[in-house]
Amino acid sequence: MAVKLFDNRGTSLTNQKFTWKELVQNPISKLDDDAFTRVRIILMNGIEQQVNRFQHMFSQCNGELREHLAKVRRVEHHQQTMINWLLSGDHSPLETTIAYEQVAIEVTAAVAQQEPDPYLAQVYRFGMLEDFDHMYRYSALLDRVEGKDANNILQSYTDIMPGRPTAEEHRAPHDDLRHHYDRTAADPISKMNALTIMSGEYQTRDYYMNIGPTFTDPVARQLYAEIASIEEQHVTQYGSLLDPNETWLEKWLLYEANEVYNYYSCVESETNPRIKAIWERFLDYELGHLNLVMDLFKKYERRDPAEILPETLPDPIAYQSNREFVRKVLSQEVDLRADGPDFVPKEQEKHASKDYRRHMNSEGIPTEAVAAGYQWHPGTELSRQEPVAMA
Repeated sequence: MAVKLFDNRGTSLTNQKFTWKELVQNPISKLDDDAFTRVRIILMNGIEQQVNRFQHMFSQCNGELREHLAKVRRVEHHQQTMINWLLSGDHSPLETTIAYEQVAIEVTAAVAQQEPDPYLAQVYRFGMLEDFDHMYRYSALLDRVEGKDANNILQSYTDIMPGRPTAEEHRAPHDDLRHHYDRTAADPISKMNALTIMSGEYQTRDYYMNIGPTFTDPVARQLYAEIASIEEQHVTQYGSLLDPNETWLEKWLLYEANEVYNYYSCVESETNPRIKAIWERFLDYELGHLNLVMDLFKKYERRDPAEILPETLPDPIAYQSNREFVRKVLSQEVDLRADGPDFVPKEQEKHASKDYRRHMNSEGIPTEAVAAGYQWHPGTELSRQEPVAMA
């Protein structure tokens, strides 16, 4: 279905209500539901989480809009609650981590392929290869600590193999800053793509920072610390794609449009009817929020939202395996490095990042230690026996 942003008022804010029983519904099945249902749940939790963070910051900077922000934010907090509580309690923190990395790989790969701006598409491919390596490192940890095969979570949609080595991803801060899109010229989908990927990475960074200290295994604790640092770099990278010249209200308008777009993408691809009904409900809720913000944009900035938003939503995010695309990028771009906002061959990387990385890795590298000698095969290392030598 095509969604016309200026013709659909959605559900009015006054009719967006919840009960506690509604907020905490039956979770999905860890093994029986399609892995992409979980991918959508995790991504939409991150989308809602980032919008909540943005609206709080906006409220702290603007007294006149505080009540509007508070009303919308309360509903979106409850939307996030309903979504996040769909994850079942039998996911271990490490299994959820594997799922988070699948989100990063598959959603970023999908966005990279639909992104019309070649530079922005390159940024997404660059980050995707790093998340791909994180998946491999966490899969090794899952095998060795819990004796579980990560593919039980991934359902064969996503490969488990090294990408750009995490040990080589650590960069000086200025090498994580990218050229931002131009708010006056960028395609609306480019703006929404940047918000989508930044939101997903921000959620991952926060999750690893919260989960990492709960492990007792020292290698696991160090592994989460190392990869959380890369997720901070990724949030810096994707956040720097946003044009700093956008006003607060313009950004709020884009955030709400991006929520509409992402729920629309979920509706179009969801295979679980019960979960699809949630996406449909929240799509209508977000259309209500968007129309409220469009009215505020007209009132306070005296600008037409059509300057910012497309009349019809772009094609939805494709929730499908991107194995062949990822393998192609891996073969062609794994040795790229960052030089300020640009990407260069490995041998042209500057000393600042090399020096930063050398110091960080000087007392051991957790991502190398956890994956030493590891190669994924179906099953676990304990289930594979070495052949017995014949006398």
